Amino acid sequence: MRWIIGLIINALILMGIAYLFAGFYVSGFVAAFIASLLLSIVNAIVRPILVVLTLPITVLTLGLFLFVISAITLMFTAALMGSAFVIDGFGMAIIAAILIAIIQTFVVKPMRKK
Repeated sequence: MRWIIGLIINALILMGIAYLFAGFYVSGFVAAFIASLLLSIVNAIVRPILVVLTLPITVLTLGLFLFVISAITLMFTAALMGSAFVIDGFGMAIIAAILIAIIQTFVVKPMRKK
C-alpha cells in the first residue's frame, strides 16, 4: 500500500515540476502515474548497473554524479513514454532529478519510516 502511495506522490511531484518548468511536460495525471511506475522500474533495474559502472567518477565527485544518473533514468523514462512525458534537454533532466530528490527526502522517505 505504501508503494502505491509513493507512486502517487511521485506522480504529483512530476506534475508539479511540469507545472513549474516549460521544458518538462506531462500530459496528465495518468501519464504521470505511468511515468512514476516506469521510473521506479528503471530505477530498480538500470540504475544499479549505472552506479556500478560509474563508481570511480561518483567517488571523485563525492556522490554528485548520482544526480546525473538520476537524470539519465528520467530521460530513459521519457523516451519510453513517448509524447505523454517529454523532457527538453539534459539540463532540465538534472534540475528535475535534483528537485525530485529533495522533495522525496522530505515527503516520501519520512512516510516509509512509519
